[in-house]
Amino acid sequence: AWTFKNGMSAPECAGIIHSDFQKGFIKAEVYSFSDIKDLGSELAVKEAGKLRIEGKDYLMKDGDCVFFRFNV
Repeated sequence: AWTFKNGMSAPECAGIIHSDFQKGFIKAEVYSFSDIKDLGSELAVKEAGKLRIEGKDYLMKDGDCVFFRFNV
């Protein structure tokens, strides 16, 4: 887990992990922690249609679980 400030965009949060993630940001695959807690697995979250694809303007929220897609 990495900490971020409320109001940060997805690319800014990706940059907390590694600067290349921010530079080459493509999209963020996002689901909520409560969804994975309720459904039990990432696969179940995807099958339930709870996985969201977000772009550069997405503002991260507390409880977001995210897989950053990037290319440098």
